[in-house]
Amino acid sequence: MAAGIELTGNGETIDLQQQVARLQALLEASRQVHSTVQEEEVLEQVLRIVVRELEMAGAAFPGTGMAYGDAPVDESGEASELPSYPLEDREGKQMALLVVTPPEGRELTLYETDFIEGLALQAAVALENARNHKRNIEFARVQQDMDAARRIQRSLLPHKRPAIPGYSVAFRSDTCYEVGGDYLDIVEQPDGSLLMAVADVAGKGMASAIMSTSFRSAFRAMAVYGLPLDEMAARMNQYHWAEGEEARRRYVTAIFFRLYPEKGEVEVVNAGHNPGFLIAPGEEPHQFEATGTPLGLFQQMSYTSERRKVPPGTRLLFYTDGLTEVFRGDEEFGPERLLEEFSRCPAQKADVMLDAMWAAINQFSDGGPQGDDMTALVLCRGVALTEIPG
Repeated sequence: MAAGIELTGNGETIDLQQQVARLQALLEASRQVHSTVQEEEVLEQVLRIVVRELEMAGAAFPGTGMAYGDAPVDESGEASELPSYPLEDREGKQMALLVVTPPEGRELTLYETDFIEGLALQAAVALENARNHKRNIEFARVQQDMDAARRIQRSLLPHKRPAIPGYSVAFRSDTCYEVGGDYLDIVEQPDGSLLMAVADVAGKGMASAIMSTSFRSAFRAMAVYGLPLDEMAARMNQYHWAEGEEARRRYVTAIFFRLYPEKGEVEVVNAGHNPGFLIAPGEEPHQFEATGTPLGLFQQMSYTSERRKVPPGTRLLFYTDGLTEVFRGDEEFGPERLLEEFSRCPAQKADVMLDAMWAAINQFSDGGPQGDDMTALVLCRGVALTEIPG
């Protein structure tokens, strides 16, 4: 009787030692699969552990081309009738399937099954971590590229405001994302005039930013020829349309205008863009409405230019729709409110007016998120000292 009790005790001790050894083996296997953040290395570790530690004939992950030892998998990536263990992520979606080939003539033992199931659980965690690590690296690289693209796009804005005796110019461009589709440029002409453009590529983000850069190249190339504005708009339209179907989806609304400082005149062409505003002393505000379709939407379009006097005290505003399509709930800021804010700006300095409009828009939105690229250019002609009431 005593001998029987002693034998039972020895058996329990041996069984406990075996369980500890199995647990240690599984812990070591887990440590190995968690020792890397490379997806392929995780899977390779799992296959190697299964075959070497359990002395299996082979193991494989069907559909990945990864196998170790004798692992019969057909060309479609399906395994034959072999024990298989899914590697699932936290949401229960299968990331990979581990297929094991036992030694010929025998089935897996309960211990081997428990070991592989435990290994599969740890491998699933390691595999998901590896994929998250890869995504994080890719995101960081994309973010670096986007930051570089943002700096490049900012560098394409005019580096400084032109010094025009008797006039002041200010501009501002804030993108909704890292980069955007708004475009603004100022090019001094040989005859002393200044050619300017405010444009908006359809859409937002990287695709629109690329089209904006292409638009800039074409605009700068044509600016050197001193073309009449209506002809320039027609050529820009044809150029953009000829770029192909994808470019036509990213059509461009634009206002081109040329200031003749000495004459006190401005010439404007509106190609499907928001109306520009001109406010002269003692006159009703004037709007430069569109005289043609957006650029690149249809081929062989023609446009009409408009000339207006710019007497002392006149102010002009050209902008993209990001300034007017600002919402507070369901209420839109709108072009009427923008014109009202611009009309009552007290200072005759372009940068002060621009700051005042941005402040009014921010106050209206009540800190809400920016929904579109916002770009504006203000041009003012100062009041001569002899004309100031004394």
